[in-house]
Parts: sequence; structure tokens; C-alpha cells
Amino acid sequence: MIMPIGEKEVPRGIRESPTKGITRSVVRGGLWVFGLRVLNRTLSLVRTVVLARLLLPKDFGLLGIALLSISTLETFSQTGFQTALIQKKEGVESYLDTAWTVSFIRGLFLFLILFSSAPIVANFFNSPDAILVIRVLALSFVLSGFRNVGIVFFQKELEFRKTFFYEFPSTVANLFVSIGLALILKSVWALVWGTLAAGFISLWMSYMLHPYRPKIRVEKQQVEGLFAFGRWVLASSILVFLNSQGDDIFVGKILGITALGYYQMAYLLSNLPATEITHIISRVSFPAYSKLQDDIAKMGRAYLRVVKITSFISIPLGGIVFILAPEFTKIFLGEKWIAIVPALQVLVIWGVLRSIGATTGPVLYAYGKPDLPAKLQLIQLIILATLIYPMSQRMGIEGTSISVVLAAILPNFVAFHKVIQVTKCRRNDFLREVLLPLSATAVAVLLVMVIKSSQTSVLTITVFSLLVLSFILGYVALIWIFERFLNYGIWPVVKDLTQTVMT
Repeated sequence: MIMPIGEKEVPRGIRESPTKGITRSVVRGGLWVFGLRVLNRTLSLVRTVVLARLLLPKDFGLLGIALLSISTLETFSQTGFQTALIQKKEGVESYLDTAWTVSFIRGLFLFLILFSSAPIVANFFNSPDAILVIRVLALSFVLSGFRNVGIVFFQKELEFRKTFFYEFPSTVANLFVSIGLALILKSVWALVWGTLAAGFISLWMSYMLHPYRPKIRVEKQQVEGLFAFGRWVLASSILVFLNSQGDDIFVGKILGITALGYYQMAYLLSNLPATEITHIISRVSFPAYSKLQDDIAKMGRAYLRVVKITSFISIPLGGIVFILAPEFTKIFLGEKWIAIVPALQVLVIWGVLRSIGATTGPVLYAYGKPDLPAKLQLIQLIILATLIYPMSQRMGIEGTSISVVLAAILPNFVAFHKVIQVTKCRRNDFLREVLLPLSATAVAVLLVMVIKSSQTSVLTITVFSLLVLSFILGYVALIWIFERFLNYGIWPVVKDLTQTVMT
């Protein structure tokens, strides 16, 4: 996914007082978003593991078809208004009624389209059981369309504490409804009602947490003004969708529903760490960069700082998923899911590349270059479309996974190059922030491989936990060496961030 520090000494801590206010807001906002995502994904992972034990891959495939249909319509009709409102410097309040009115009209329209086209979608995937599932889940468009547009200020003003209390209850609702009904129904409907419960709670919380009460009103000038920026967000979103969901469509159509269930589980687990890093970066750094859009030097320092933290966290997370994929699958998902392991390990590479690539988008949007991510996504889509059929026919979902990774390499490297130019960072500084944690991760992976090859005990949660601990110790030891002898600079950054939070 194409998305979002120069001088060499800067990454070891922010020392420039003019950026302290933004830094403090970003750090605190980032901690709230991080806390939200950790809790959300911990609960989601628990939900996934429990449901994987109770349900079949085919059930996940049926839900995947419905969610894929929703994502398709959602993406191809996205207005980009929320991003435009965040990027807009002033006068945002006067645009809210127009944005909300367009949102709920769009939601009703999309509901009608998906409800009526459900048989066509089900026929495309050769799955008549999906018709009713699609029609019921189409209600999610109505729920999201009526959501209070005032919540855009949570992100625009970096008030991520409120975002936490807005989003977390819906995850809890999804968890309890899905698992509770799965124990009773043991069918895809547990997943369906859990998803709708989350949507309803999200709608309710949007009005509980923000005082703005929208009115039905549309001003043509405002729509045109918002869409002037939002159209590139729309274009980029469509291409991101085709790149990230096109493989799902292909697998479901060509390889079948069960293969889709396997592939989506592999994609979810392999990209889980990267997805969370990406989400945090996008939501926190874009509004922060927007406040710095007139000062390229400050934006450059902030960018390298984000790359340092992102690489320090996401690369080892990817490494641990890669090396322990077989053990995790056997212990937590069960033998019926063991076929996902090769695809999972390949997709980890895409997940790590995606998380670091996510540092570029917010910079380009804040700098007023929303067209570039869209163009790069188009390149990625062309490469993916060229590779996916022969690779999948030859190697199944593992071939699909390889084509996804290969398609992402060139566009992401072009995005890195452009952001380095825009922010006037040194290329060597950027490479340093990525290569040091990558080297530490490689050593930690080799350490776990040696331990795995020499251990003969039965695989248990205790053994798995010891392997995780070995990886962490190996990674931290290498980072300490880099800190001591190569002036890596991560601990001063962590200390500086901690002091920023505490003051």
C-alpha cells in the first residue's frame, strides 16, 4: 500500500523546540491510536482463533465474498471528503452538513445496489449460499452512511483519545456477538451478525461522543471544493483496493471459496502487524504533516523519525511471524489450517514492505501531491495483473502471494525516492533507519531456526513462548550492539518520546 527525518543527528531525538507542540500531539495521539489498535487487534485475533476452531474455511470464504462486495462498492464510490476535511486549514465547520448529507445518500444508494445485485455476485463466485449473506451485510452501508461526520475532528485535531472511546466498543461487540452466536449456530451467520453489531455500536458512539448534529443540506460549491482534493483520494483508494483485494477476487473466482478462506486467513495473519503500523501512521502523521506543510525541513525531520520507529517495530514483527508461522498455525488454528503456512510466510514480506511504504502517503498528501500515490498504485496494479494468473495457476495461493509481493516492490521504492526528494532527506539516512533493524531481525530469525532444528520436545504453548522469547532477546541484543557501536539512536528517541508524553 502506497502511503505515509535530514540531518544525520536528528533521528536520535527531536531537539528543535519549534516542533515540540506538534511532536507532543503526535506522540500522545500515536499512543492512543497504538493502544486502540493493540486492544482491537488482540480481541480480533482472539475472535479469529476461536472462530477458526468453531467454523470451517468455507464459512470464512462466504463472509469474504460479502465483505469483498462491500469493499468494492465502498471503494469505487468513496468521496475522499474526510481526507479533504482533515487537509483543509480553516472553515471546516461550514462543510459538515454537506459532507454528511452526501454520506447518507451514498449509504442508502449503495445498500440498494448491493441488495439487488447479490445474486449476480454470488453467481460470479459460484456460491448461491452467499446471496442472503450479502443482502444482510448490505445494511452496513446504511449504518456507516448515517454516522456523525463530526468525528472527523477527532483526527483533524489529533484528539485520538476520543477516537479510542469511539472505536473500541464496536470491537468488543463484534467479539462477543460473533463468538456467542458461533457456539450456538456454528455457521457463517455468527460472523454476519457480529459485523453488523459492530456497525450499529459505531453509529451510536459517533453521536454519543461528538455534539455536532448534522442537517440535510447540500451546497454544490462545497461538494466541488471537497471533491477537487478528494478525487485523487478516490483514485488512489480504487487502485489500492484493486491491489489489495484484487487477489481475493481472483482466488475466490479461479481457485474457489475454500481457497479464498485459506488465503484471507494467511493474508490477515501475515499483514496483521503491518496493518496496525500502517493504520497508526496514517491516522496520526497525516494531520500532523498537514500542520507542517509549509515547513519542509521540519517535515523531513519528522519523516525520518517516523521511518525509524516504523522499521524498528514492523520489521521484527514480520520476522517473528515468518519464522514461527508453522508453530502458530498448529497450536492456535489447528491442523485444518496448516495449508496457509507457505502463503503466510511469503505475504509477511509484503506486510513489512507495506508498513514502511505507509510512511510515504501522508507526506505526499500533506505536501499537496495526492496524485502520485494513485499513479504508483496503477503501476502496482498493472504488474499484479500480469503476474497473478500464471503464478496462481502454477502454485495455488502461494503463487498468488508471490505475485502480490513482486508487484509491490517497484512502486514502493519509487515512493521512497520521491518522499526523500520532497522532504530533502539524505538517502543514506533513510537506508540506515531501515537496514539496521532489518539486520537485527535476520540474526534473530537465524537464531530461532537453529533452536528449532535442535529441539526435539513436543510443540506446546510453552515451547512456542520460549521461541518467541528467544527471537526477542536476539533482536534486542543486536539493537543494543548497533546502539553502542553504530550510534543507531533508537533508545534516545524512545526516551525523548517518553519524556514528551510525561510532560
